[in-house]
Amino acid sequence: MTDRTYAAIDLGSNSCRLFICDEKGQPLLAEHYTTQLAAGMRECGSLTDEALDRGRAAFKTIRKLLDEYKVVPQNLRAIATAACRTAKNGQSFVDEIRDDFGIDLEIINGREEAELNLQGAAINARGLSKYLLLWDIGGGSTEITLAENSAIPHIIHTISIPYGARNGAEEFGLAEYDEKKADNLRKVIRRYLQDFVVEVAMPEVQDLCFVATSSTALRLAAMIEGKKQYKREDEDGHIIKCNEVKNVLAQIYGASIAEMAKNPCIGESRAPIFVTAAIIFEEIIAKLYADNIIVSLKCAKDAIIQNLIERDKNNG
Repeated sequence: MTDRTYAAIDLGSNSCRLFICDEKGQPLLAEHYTTQLAAGMRECGSLTDEALDRGRAAFKTIRKLLDEYKVVPQNLRAIATAACRTAKNGQSFVDEIRDDFGIDLEIINGREEAELNLQGAAINARGLSKYLLLWDIGGGSTEITLAENSAIPHIIHTISIPYGARNGAEEFGLAEYDEKKADNLRKVIRRYLQDFVVEVAMPEVQDLCFVATSSTALRLAAMIEGKKQYKREDEDGHIIKCNEVKNVLAQIYGASIAEMAKNPCIGESRAPIFVTAAIIFEEIIAKLYADNIIVSLKCAKDAIIQNLIERDKNNG
């Protein structure tokens, strides 16, 4: 254990990530908790009692780990994204986590979420192109960002689509693939993508690298590679081809929830929302002219750690 440790917490709509590093940025612990925070939100607009319980349980465990690794408050940044942004009781849940566990969760907007994900994911694409196009399919939103691929990536344009794997599956009834329901989702996603394409003059952008972060991209990569066991760390930085993605998507669309649950790269908790995530992924690669894609485990949590360490270096 080093004298100084740093931690990042990223609470999304479907999962919560904890990342702890030493003062050199070397990982000490990386944990992932399936909280399904946005499950059931479509009906009431609030985090359900069951979701709140799952969130509380995750933070109870996280609090113990922060203490075990001696992470002091000034070396921790905890963020909350789409679920807490949109839920009627999102702020009260954040207040409860602060009061009960001493963890200050910060609800960030879509722009800052995109900036952090960009900074983290750009590590896997540094020096490969002039421009970088990143997308992140979360549980409650999808962020798409075009940026200059520089040491400190500069955002040219970003959008936040208010649909992700969890809320999209609930609203469009897509636990399993249904052509009519899928087309309804596609129409909505295409409207956002078309606006993005026009805004950035997408066909004219040259020297561009595509990067996809989030569980969906990593799991698709593992499926393409025929992995018998899913380990997200093994997929970080891998390059997948769009024609390979389309072959795997066809398999997903033809599978039942039970079959997806048994797939080692999808699993029981992801099975009810994976079709929706796959449809969104497919629309993005089609409408944004993607070819080869870098899949990235590095995301907002990595950027947070990087920024905390840099802060202390600058302060001597």
